[in-house]
Amino acid sequence: MSRYTYGIDTESITALDVHTHVEIDGCGHKSLDDDLIAASEKYFKSGQERTPSLETMAEHYRERNMAAIVFTVDAASATGHPVNSVEEIAEGAARHNDVLIPFGSVDPWQGKAAVKRVRTLVDEYGVKGFKFHPSLQGFEPNNRDFYPVYEALAECGVPALFHTGQTGIGAGLPGGHGIKLRYSDPMLLDDVAADFPELTIIMAHPSVPWQDAAISSASHKPNVHIDLSGWSPKYFPPQLVQAANSFLRHKVLFGSDFPVIQPDRWMRDFEKLDIKDEVRPLIFKDNALKILGLGG
Repeated sequence: MSRYTYGIDTESITALDVHTHVEIDGCGHKSLDDDLIAASEKYFKSGQERTPSLETMAEHYRERNMAAIVFTVDAASATGHPVNSVEEIAEGAARHNDVLIPFGSVDPWQGKAAVKRVRTLVDEYGVKGFKFHPSLQGFEPNNRDFYPVYEALAECGVPALFHTGQTGIGAGLPGGHGIKLRYSDPMLLDDVAADFPELTIIMAHPSVPWQDAAISSASHKPNVHIDLSGWSPKYFPPQLVQAANSFLRHKVLFGSDFPVIQPDRWMRDFEKLDIKDEVRPLIFKDNALKILGLGG
C-alpha cells in the first residue's frame, strides 16, 4: 500500500485535467460492462483507445506537460457490475505522482460501509476527492439517506465531483440500459450544497438540459464549481461560455473526460472560443489548484 502525496510541479504544468477515467485494471477487468463500453464508444466517436491503462494515461499527460485527476465509478449496486479497484488506482497514481492525482469512489447504496470506505481511502491511500455518477449509480443525491457519506467527505476535507446532465453511458441502448437522466439534475446537488456548505462540490460537464440551473447554483453557492469535461468546447452552450468568461471565471475547471474526449482535441477546440487571455490560465489550472489546496 502506497499513500499518495503530491509530486506535481504546479508552476511548470500547463494544465490540470480534473476529469479522466481509468476504465481497466491490472487484471483486465473493465469498469463498465461490454454493452456500455461499446455504446459509449459509438456515442463519442473518439477513434482512440477506449480502455488505456493507468500507466499509458500517466505517459499521455506527462508528454503534454499536464497533470490529471484519475478515477473510476463504483456502481456495483445499481448495475451489478463489479467495481475496479480504487486502491489500485491510488497506488498507481502514487507511482506517477508527478502527473496523476487519485480520486476515490464509493457506492452510496452501501450505507455505513460507504462511509467507512471514504475514511479508509483518504486516510490509508491518500485519495484527494471522490467521484459520483448519480445516473449510473441510480441515486438521488439529495436523498438524506446518503447524507452520512457527504458528512464523511466534509470531515475529511476532500471535494465531491458529481456527473451532471446527459450521459453518453447507455446512450442508444434500449431504455438507455436502465440509466435515468433525472438523477443528474444540478438542482438536486444544490440541495446538497446548501446542507453542506463546507463540502466543495464540482458539477461535471455542461449540464444539458439543465445548464442554466448549474450556472445558477455555481453563482449562488460559494462551494459549487463546474468542470467543462465530456463535450467538445465547440458544442458548449453559449450561456456557459459567457459565464466562464465573466462572473464564473474562478469557478470553472478544465476537464476532458479522457479517454472518450482527448485533451488535445479539447484544447484545440477551446482555443477557438472567445475567452479572455486572463481567464484561460484560471480555467486550465489555477482554479483546480486552489480547490485541491495547491495554491493558484
